[in-house]
Amino acid sequence: MPDLVSVNYRKYDGSLHWNLRMRRLGEDEHGVWLGLPGGGVMRKGYGPMVPIACAHVILLPRDAWWTAAFNAPPRETEIYCDIATPPEWLSSHEVSMVDLDLDVIRKRTDGSTLMDDEDEFAEHQVRYGYPADVIAEAEAAGRWLMDAVDGRAEPFGNASRAWLAMVDGERP
Repeated sequence: MPDLVSVNYRKYDGSLHWNLRMRRLGEDEHGVWLGLPGGGVMRKGYGPMVPIACAHVILLPRDAWWTAAFNAPPRETEIYCDIATPPEWLSSHEVSMVDLDLDVIRKRTDGSTLMDDEDEFAEHQVRYGYPADVIAEAEAAGRWLMDAVDGRAEPFGNASRAWLAMVDGERP
């Protein structure tokens, strides 16, 4: 039986956001790697299951204000980073973090890197009352990720390939 981990992104008020179960693949100098083959599912809050067509792996770094999903082709988005509070392991089978809205995305089609949801980040600073230190950490993580993802610094270069190969083509 694979070592399954419940991955729970929450919003700042504690409400459940995107959540899914993934297989623990292993750990390296970048953090913990989890994988889900194409055909897996995720859900937003308690809503309906959303099918995921392409395999992907998620990197949960240690003590960093982001997580990163690396998607198999032909998915248009190659890398999708969520700016979030550092992942908190509630047990060996459950990890949770607060999604802070900002995302850094690298497109597969042209290799461009962009920051997304800045409007949502500004809106939620007011709605949820993000403290100044949370805002500063999120903005700093966004700046760092834009440079690292665009520059293909590891783990945004080749580090994900071996992990992705472990799940690409499998079925849940």
